[in-house]
Amino acid sequence: MAGTLYLVPNTLGHAQPDPAQPLAHIIPDEVQAIAAKLGYFIAENAKTTRAFLKLVSAAHPLAQPMQEIKIAELNVNTRADALPKLLQPILDGQDGGLISEAGVPAVADPGANLVRLAHQRGITVKPLVGPSSLLLAVMASGLHGQSFAFNGYLPTDAAERAKRIKALEDRSKKDGQTQIFIETPYRNGALLEALAAHCKPDTMICIATDLTAPDESVRTLTAAKWKSQLASGKQPDFHRKPTVFLLLAN
Repeated sequence: MAGTLYLVPNTLGHAQPDPAQPLAHIIPDEVQAIAAKLGYFIAENAKTTRAFLKLVSAAHPLAQPMQEIKIAELNVNTRADALPKLLQPILDGQDGGLISEAGVPAVADPGANLVRLAHQRGITVKPLVGPSSLLLAVMASGLHGQSFAFNGYLPTDAAERAKRIKALEDRSKKDGQTQIFIETPYRNGALLEALAAHCKPDTMICIATDLTAPDESVRTLTAAKWKSQLASGKQPDFHRKPTVFLLLAN
């Protein structure tokens, strides 16, 4: 009988200073307990997963020594024909966990194809509760939460990026839909400048930075107000910090 594939949430890069309960405010205790029992993980990054398990072990001793836990990597460079091998231990009866670099697996994450294959192979897939930066950003933005779309990364070329921003703004206005996207943290400033420059003045733009961190910041302003603030040198404190961008056209 096949094991279960657990979708294990990771932190968004921040843990509690309390050494006895470092994950208490981010990852539910029951989820930590399940992760502590697993001896096989499919991870975007093995080093990050070991760091996560070390935090888990502060509250829940691991069922196996860290060096005996098998961690297979699955990232954007993993070939489709390598996925069956990653599922084989679970097909052989061992429970396993799919874990992302940050947040929940299979959302803005290369694990989705593995989950699809698990369903095709008859493996039980069990999602576990944890932080999603995208949903947290929607919740805190004040923008439309009934209809929204995640668009991944926008083009880095300035002309193509401007064209894409206009297209997303048009879709947002037509469908009444919040548009969500992300950027490599060191390019956050350039993206906000492009949004302020190319969006209509009354389009709402939300910048959600370092979610779940002590210095978390969520601000929603019109494109005109962002443009004014940038012109006066008041850029958000988001350089090299994970940030979610949202827009809603009026």
